Amino acid sequence: MTNWTAKRERKAEVKVRAKEPSSMFSRCRVVGCSKPARAGTEDGLDTRFCRPHADHYSRHGSPYRPSYGAREIAPYRDAALAWLEAHEDDTYVRNAIDRVATLLQTSGPRVEAFRLRGLSPQDRAKAAWARLRNAAVDPRRVVAAWLAIEMIIRDDPQAESKIEFKRVQAAKLIHKMASGTHKRWGEGPNVKELHVYPRSRGRVLRHVGAALEQATELLIQHRAAALPRPFPKGDQT
Repeated sequence: MTNWTAKRERKAEVKVRAKEPSSMFSRCRVVGCSKPARAGTEDGLDTRFCRPHADHYSRHGSPYRPSYGAREIAPYRDAALAWLEAHEDDTYVRNAIDRVATLLQTSGPRVEAFRLRGLSPQDRAKAAWARLRNAAVDPRRVVAAWLAIEMIIRDDPQAESKIEFKRVQAAKLIHKMASGTHKRWGEGPNVKELHVYPRSRGRVLRHVGAALEQATELLIQHRAAALPRPFPKGDQT
């Protein structure tokens, strides 16, 4: 059985099961939400969340906590990158940078954004690393993304503590470092352009974040306490 045949059969099976809602899942697990979980409707098989909270979870790594905004995270990214540059001779800093460089080098050929459809989440994640490599993104910027998330969560009194949220937040940052596919044909009034951007959601983010977590694990284990604070303790204004 080919992969495409298996996917079609799986899709058909899920569609049939989704049309058989179960009364066992009459309430979304998010506190205060009165909507039923998707498994309690004809909208899917999710036994935990309603459609809006399931979508939020897919995009942000938490069913209720939003992603950190660009203005919130920018001081942390700048501080993390400056700290890495000041400690490049540190064994664990060098280890993290080298491991990210290896991720980039071993990610395989570049896959255009419009050719990602049908690929597994693992292959889409590899394609994300390949885009970073082809865009010549400095591995230090990638490591700094993880450090920035570590730092902002450390300073956030209402932080989401689950590792999945951390992975997704870091993956979203590096996802934006390498743009999608951009093509241009012709000149003047007849010019045609194509701009395609990979979606920043779902299991792809989890795979990218997990790989980055693993690459930086020794650095965090041994140097987390030394990471800088862009703001005085307790002040993020």
